[in-house]
Amino acid sequence: MFDVSDRALRATLARYTLGLSPRAMMAVYLDWATGLALSPGKQAQLFDKAFRKVAKFTHYSWSRTLNPLEAGCCIDPLPQDKRFTGAAWQQYPFDLIYQSFLLTQQWWYNATAGVDGVSPPHQRVIEFAARQWLDIFSPANLIATNPEVLEATLKEGGQNLVRGWQNLIEDMERAASGQKPLGAEAFCVGKDVAVTPGKIVYRNDLIELIQYSPTTETVYAEPVLIVPAWIMKYYILDLSAQNSLVKYLVDHGHTVFMVSWKNPDADDRDLGLDDYRQLGVNDAVDAITSIIPDQPIHGVGYCLGGTLLTIAAAAKSRDGDDRFGSLTFLATQVDFEEAGELMLFIDDKQVSFLEDMMWERGYLDTHQMAGAFQMLRSNDLIWSKMIHDYLMGLRKPLTDLMAWNADTTRMPYKMHSEYLRKMFLDNDLSEGRYRVDGKPAIISDIRVPMFVVATETDHVAPWHSVYKFHLLANAEITFLLTTGGHNVGIVSDPQYPNRSYRMRTSLPTDHYIGPDRWFDETPVQDGTWWPDWQRWLGQNSGNQIAPPSMGQNDGLSSTLDDAPGSYVLQE
Repeated sequence: MFDVSDRALRATLARYTLGLSPRAMMAVYLDWATGLALSPGKQAQLFDKAFRKVAKFTHYSWSRTLNPLEAGCCIDPLPQDKRFTGAAWQQYPFDLIYQSFLLTQQWWYNATAGVDGVSPPHQRVIEFAARQWLDIFSPANLIATNPEVLEATLKEGGQNLVRGWQNLIEDMERAASGQKPLGAEAFCVGKDVAVTPGKIVYRNDLIELIQYSPTTETVYAEPVLIVPAWIMKYYILDLSAQNSLVKYLVDHGHTVFMVSWKNPDADDRDLGLDDYRQLGVNDAVDAITSIIPDQPIHGVGYCLGGTLLTIAAAAKSRDGDDRFGSLTFLATQVDFEEAGELMLFIDDKQVSFLEDMMWERGYLDTHQMAGAFQMLRSNDLIWSKMIHDYLMGLRKPLTDLMAWNADTTRMPYKMHSEYLRKMFLDNDLSEGRYRVDGKPAIISDIRVPMFVVATETDHVAPWHSVYKFHLLANAEITFLLTTGGHNVGIVSDPQYPNRSYRMRTSLPTDHYIGPDRWFDETPVQDGTWWPDWQRWLGQNSGNQIAPPSMGQNDGLSSTLDDAPGSYVLQE
């Protein structure tokens, strides 16, 4: 009874903190504050840096005041910071405004970094939190200090602000009523996106399995099974026709199967990670085997789906099940020691807080995860939108990828708790402690060829972390690093301009080289990576044959519904 009241209180509190644990943040702050208080040398260093920055800025501002046409600056923005790159920002006095902000930001980085006695995880969190807090007060976010907004306001007589207010009210009304963003209605699932023809050939309580209709007279003998992450709807890999990885594979002669996850609700709270492995990957493999017997299957896993596919493949290899002919991993981590800034929000206190939040409903709603993910890219997802939509009064047309991103899913209480604890916190999979059917599932047991794709600016699965497949797998690995982020780098149809990638194959007998050396020694290739991967997949997929039947050819009803099925439509 007493425990229930505690959990209910924390679950209620989580609604107002975007799922972030106040206790975890307080522990971080106290660690840093006490460490700084007991470091008089660090305090003196910060005072010295502040004095030097003030002197430097005073000299610069005096020079600019005397000669406003003189070029130059006293601090450059970081390469990824695009807020102040416009020509208007280089004009007096706006250059002084943003330069003083950047100097302040740099000083606070010095104040939060390198404090003796502060644990490295806490130091990373306090650095991140200080940066996020300062970004709130960026001169780009205020009408009076943003020259581009001021110029638009004067030119339009304030109509940009009128439109921006209307945009804000409309977005707030849609959020309050649970509606999708404006423009999402133009991307209807099954009509505008997820339109590649196919059939539902298998269904259980967790997945629908889609088999896509062939478009070529002959196909590769060995089929492809795609396992997407359950944190998102599968059709990120089957967006509009010109932007669909599924259609690209089908048009190049592959028989493609796709797992479509159920959107779980409170009744599914006790579904665990092993249920996802068994009902998701294993049942899909069995269904494909019944449709296309005696042929290896080429597994493809995206993000969390790739982690799950790794577990399933390791267990199958351990038990002598050789039905996987190759494995492709897209933005997938199996070692979570360097899982990027997402780890800032994952420790024992934070996971316990999330567990209390999920306990109340039986699942984690993606709206409850929005706080952490938006803060990871606050300039892109929060402040740039505020400036563009509400201060400039403009609207960016919604794309198929943006509409997909708003089509949210949930995660069961037990599964998500196990995933956070066993993968992120304890790193059981990479360290050989993760058990399937009572025995460890070891990645080095996998001996089939692997194609591993990472993206350069991935904030969810950093490419250095994905690169650790080289340390864990005892197999031929073709590692490919492409430009773009976690989603845009993967959805990379050959029509896209200005894309490039690096690719290199290593054998189990090759000496290991680190990721930075690999980056320096691997030449850049222009274009997108889909064609090279398709060629690799084709080389491993056997001869060309007539297309197989749709569903089981056993004289019974072989298909259940047309694609995209019903699970993907669940709200």
